[in-house]
Amino acid sequence: LPNFGISSALAADLGEGDVGVLNYAYALEQLEAAFYTQVIETPYTGITADETALLTDIRDHEVEHREFLKTALADGAIPALEVDFSAVDFTSRDSVLGTAKVFEDLGVAAYNGAGKLIETPDYLLAAGKIVSIEARHAAVIRDLLQPNSVAFAGDDVIDESGLDGAMEPAAVLAAADPFIKTDVTAKAFM
Repeated sequence: LPNFGISSALAADLGEGDVGVLNYAYALEQLEAAFYTQVIETPYTGITADETALLTDIRDHEVEHREFLKTALADGAIPALEVDFSAVDFTSRDSVLGTAKVFEDLGVAAYNGAGKLIETPDYLLAAGKIVSIEARHAAVIRDLLQPNSVAFAGDDVIDESGLDGAMEPAAVLAAADPFIKTDVTAKAFM
């Protein structure tokens, strides 16, 4: 059974069924909310007012997603995760926006890959609404990286059929692992 994370002192098992899928999304939203909170608290060198406004909006959305999932999970929610952003240079625009691109593309692929695991229609509807916002974030970040480009979604995330990519939970958690100190296990759907 896979273990993701580097700290044996802290651990969180996502659970099974819809609770497991919602905790999976909750873990990713915790990561994104923590990242954008740090971005706004310690803005990179040369950040513009427009960039600050966009990144603040994204932060606010990620916090709202995190809190929505925490409320939906109630007593079934995993604990707050300890994150590790030591690989991110928060003074560098390229480092921050490059990491944001990774997180947003990963978030879209994660929701797309987990949708098939959701059993309750209301949860599937909520996940669809969240993934559409994550995709908007991904497009904005790509535009910040390549202003006025037509590459708002490239071959790295869109397949030959014009569909967004999807990733299985194990692959998503492995990709997020360098940024999460808490051991996150997902025994039920790995």
